[in-house]
Amino acid sequence: MAEEKKGFFKRLVSGLTKTRDNIVAGFDSLFTGYSTIDDDFYEELEEILIMGDIGINATTAILDKLKDQVEIRNIRDPKECKQLLIDTIKEQMTVDSTEYEFENRKSVILVIGVNGVGKTTSVGKLAGKLKDQGKKVILGAADTFRAAAGEQLTQWANRAGVEIIGGQDGADPASVVYDAVAAAKARNADVLICDTAGRLHNKKNLMEELRKIYRILEKEYPEAYLETLVVLDGTTGQNALVQARQFAEVANVTGIILTKLDGTAKGGIAVAIQSELDIPVKYIGVGESIDDLQKFDANSFVDALFDIRPDEN
Repeated sequence: MAEEKKGFFKRLVSGLTKTRDNIVAGFDSLFTGYSTIDDDFYEELEEILIMGDIGINATTAILDKLKDQVEIRNIRDPKECKQLLIDTIKEQMTVDSTEYEFENRKSVILVIGVNGVGKTTSVGKLAGKLKDQGKKVILGAADTFRAAAGEQLTQWANRAGVEIIGGQDGADPASVVYDAVAAAKARNADVLICDTAGRLHNKKNLMEELRKIYRILEKEYPEAYLETLVVLDGTTGQNALVQARQFAEVANVTGIILTKLDGTAKGGIAVAIQSELDIPVKYIGVGESIDDLQKFDANSFVDALFDIRPDEN
């Protein structure tokens, strides 16, 4: 397990290369380029954070905290500021609740997200992870809106070795969830993962659809713990934050899966999401393989961002 974690940390470090080049190169020149901590220093730091997609609110909070600490500790040299900045970013990413309750009891995981963000792939990878933990997993293919979604999910189900319940293209997603719940109960499944459509441009329909699904789950499967995860594409930066906000308006979002962090310079968005929405990023994806979806840990993420190896701490 420790070996796997180490391997993933390495992948995370290399996956965040573009983000690191984007943010950390700026930090290095900042800490070496200034001889005193003044308004210009803070202004440049603010620009680096915002350009790194850490978001305006999170940036402001990080800077306010940093200024306080610099004053309290009477720090004069910008170089002494670096560790303080790292700690402040970590602190800013702390959210109240990050439990993976669905691992410990009978659960339904609803996965929502717009097309193209890696939603179906994330559902497949998550199914594989839970199956590897010895859980009985069933997939519900409730994204009946996109013709290829069911086929794609079936391939992932086969790869992960789990059962899938689907419906015809264009079928009512709620009826697929109904059938999937019946199957989960009949087969005594530990986790039912439902892939649902996410069409944000028509929020009213999405709200109705989700309401129907929630009603069915409450009525047919009240004993199951319900987790609602939104999948966001890390390469879209601030747009991912906007999407997360919009989904949080229509669903009781309990966590986020942030995908495609390996190909983006906008990895700082993970900081913005945790800090601004207080919704935990629960998984991140840094590649194509089934092992490239891993639980998110804010400390490891920031260490990887700054390329601080675990054995250096």
